[in-house]
Amino acid sequence: MAETGSSPLTPTPPARSPLFRAEPFVWLTARVLEQRLFAYEFLHGGAEPVEAALDAYRNEDGGYGHALEPDLRGPVSQPLHTVHALRVLDRVGLLGGRRVERVCRYLTSVSTADGALPAIDPGQRGYPTAPFVPIVDDPPSDLLATGPVVGLLHRNDVWHAWLFRATDFCWQAVDSLERSHPYEIEAAVAFLDSAPDRRRAEAAADRLGRLVRDQRLAALDPDHLEAFPVAPGYAPGEHHFPHDFARTPRSLARAWFTDDEMARSLDHLASEQQEDGGWPVRWRHWAPAPALEARSMVTIEALRTLRAHGRPIG
Repeated sequence: MAETGSSPLTPTPPARSPLFRAEPFVWLTARVLEQRLFAYEFLHGGAEPVEAALDAYRNEDGGYGHALEPDLRGPVSQPLHTVHALRVLDRVGLLGGRRVERVCRYLTSVSTADGALPAIDPGQRGYPTAPFVPIVDDPPSDLLATGPVVGLLHRNDVWHAWLFRATDFCWQAVDSLERSHPYEIEAAVAFLDSAPDRRRAEAAADRLGRLVRDQRLAALDPDHLEAFPVAPGYAPGEHHFPHDFARTPRSLARAWFTDDEMARSLDHLASEQQEDGGWPVRWRHWAPAPALEARSMVTIEALRTLRAHGRPIG
């Protein structure tokens, strides 16, 4: 970087580009995992350092804990931590082999009677947890946890006995969606984008796209957000935009939006980069550390989304 010295991993990006502005923010605020992931994604870093950083969150039971998902503090393994871990491994091309066998054993051990995953295992009780995350003694199956995991495993051609029942649950959950909310739809998309039955996935995605538009779950005009309601329980102003559903042009959700709607969405995403180089966290803040840790994650995701849709980032 011109002001502070060039990164040892890459030539200096053009001044004031989104990547140039984001890099010092990540080095200043991010956890080691996100620093390694940023280097892998944008600075030609290797996959092995990302895996090594992720291993610090892995537990003996094959799951992940230690606030890998920042809103769940404490050491215990949780399905939502595992979702996060699998996303990281997928991004660096290491979702396979014995590490996935261990994860699948953990998933089997915490699955509900119908083979799906709860969002939160009651072992979280007693550790600091975001107040909007309910902890119950007998948690139900949840598409938010199960959909992304099943999608990632199918995407990487992983086969395990647990996956068959979990896939059936996801189909049933997606087919029964009527009234929904953005995070649930995003979980459904994560499943459908990699589900093996492509014809069925395309039909289900088409129905969900109509549901999203009918229920105004996507803010299609960032200049008139008052026209789009925020889902119950979400933070004030916690809107979701077309790019949140279609993070790449290859997603089935991309067909839900016109070219103009997607362009406005990406313009808005680019404009959200703040003076310190990071992107804001739109969901509810409840403690300083989780909010700060999440910002680097959101920043990396914003850069990835812009790049995936062909926007220059630097």
